[in-house]
Amino acid sequence: MVAKRTVAKPSGACDLSASQARRLALAAQGFADRQPAATVNRRHLQRMLSRTRLIQMDSVSVAVRAHYMPMFSRLGPYDRTVLEQAAWEPTARRPALLAEYWAHEAALIPIEHWPLFRWRMQDYAHGRYREAIGDKKAADVRTRIREAVADVGPCTSGMLEDHLGHEKRPKKGAWWDRSQVKYLCEVMFAAGELSATRRSGFTRYYDLAENVVGEYANVEIPRDEAVRSLVAGSVVALGVGTEADIRDYYRLKPEPARAALADLVAAGEVAQVRVEGWEKPGYLDPGAKVPRAITRSTLLSPFDPLVFFRPRTERVFDFHYRIEIYVPEAKRVHGYYVLPYLLGDQLVARVDLKTDRPGNRLLVLGAFAEPGADVPLVADSLATDLLTMANWLGVEQIVVGDRGDLAPQLRKSTRRR
Repeated sequence: MVAKRTVAKPSGACDLSASQARRLALAAQGFADRQPAATVNRRHLQRMLSRTRLIQMDSVSVAVRAHYMPMFSRLGPYDRTVLEQAAWEPTARRPALLAEYWAHEAALIPIEHWPLFRWRMQDYAHGRYREAIGDKKAADVRTRIREAVADVGPCTSGMLEDHLGHEKRPKKGAWWDRSQVKYLCEVMFAAGELSATRRSGFTRYYDLAENVVGEYANVEIPRDEAVRSLVAGSVVALGVGTEADIRDYYRLKPEPARAALADLVAAGEVAQVRVEGWEKPGYLDPGAKVPRAITRSTLLSPFDPLVFFRPRTERVFDFHYRIEIYVPEAKRVHGYYVLPYLLGDQLVARVDLKTDRPGNRLLVLGAFAEPGADVPLVADSLATDLLTMANWLGVEQIVVGDRGDLAPQLRKSTRRR
């Protein structure tokens, strides 16, 4: 058994060039697929999810909420209700396609993948949140929460506090609003007892998990089998990736992920390759095909699966990327909410964006070209994509500021449109 789990190191010449690895990564994430000619619908979303397998969520809404961007980046402009209905507004004719859970970070996952995270739910219940789960007083509150949700239907934690007669604790700074009920709702969400049935802004409406994911709430998959499936799915979603890339996609622990990867290689379901410029072995689906070219151009959310693991982004695209939301303004290099810009198979620029909704404007607070980029070409392409994004967001004007070496040319290009 030990021998089976030992992955041999690659030898000889590289199996993939750096360019081939980039194109594989982009194709795996859907950037080689043709954009829909017709109105984007649920089928297009399902096709995208077969590529990405998750959509990361984040509360920052400076430009647009993070979970809306991956569809736009891959499919072009779309009605955001397509995603909202698939995640939070199901009907008898349009059942839910997505559920919220801790996959990479907080994420929307295909509803049928819910059982693959049962082991993580159990780990939360018996690990991090063991005291909250085991405490007698907390157990009583959890029972009352379940009864309240079953009685009155989907509730926010604030609604549950009012229903149960709990008083909120005073806020302790801008980041604190955790009453006992709110905390236990999060515990129960992590443990798989509750799920989110809809959102108001970024506030969850909790419901019993079985009411959200249906039959999948009771499906049990052994831990080893589930981790193996997640590792295999990560390999497909990445196109080609190192062990660290594969683990990070679903935030898996090293030992079980390594064991699952070794088993997949031994079974011939995953191939190990040497990639030009990579210090570690790469892994890919043996049936993966490298496209001849990638012709897509688009802006990417900082939380897009293509770029959310920063070491991989730097290795695959030679693009050093850090989000600076939590960096003091005076110390920021590129800006508060910076989106990478994809042109072909390269990340060629980064743009600090803000949607000024009262002013009906898309603000380009900074625009920076990567070293060696063709600035006029990048500016013209980016101006077109910014116009597309502005139209999608429903704002009428693009305003380019002065920051960044790309800004002057980008301003000229936007004025021509």
